[in-house]
Amino acid sequence: MNIYVGNLSREVTEEDLQHAFEPFGQVKSATVIKDLFSGESKGFGFVEMPAKADAQSAINGLHGKELKGRALVVNEARPRPEKRGGRRTGGGRPGGGRRF
Repeated sequence: MNIYVGNLSREVTEEDLQHAFEPFGQVKSATVIKDLFSGESKGFGFVEMPAKADAQSAINGLHGKELKGRALVVNEARPRPEKRGGRRTGGGRPGGGRRF
């Protein structure tokens, strides 16, 4: 199960996340989402746990708990919304819709 972890302090590392979740069961991966340009944490991350029961236990046990001075928001990650093919800007033409 993929778990969303929000309200992370900028100091929280992937290792910190992994250590916080390990008491609840096996952690497959722990990722802190970072800004592409600055490399700083965006304040949230994801933890993947193979066993759904362990993941649910971690959600119940860690939601609202403090990690490095911040109360965690922990819940089941929602799937990314699919991008809609909607209307492009510029009249639907590639290249910004310039007409020569």
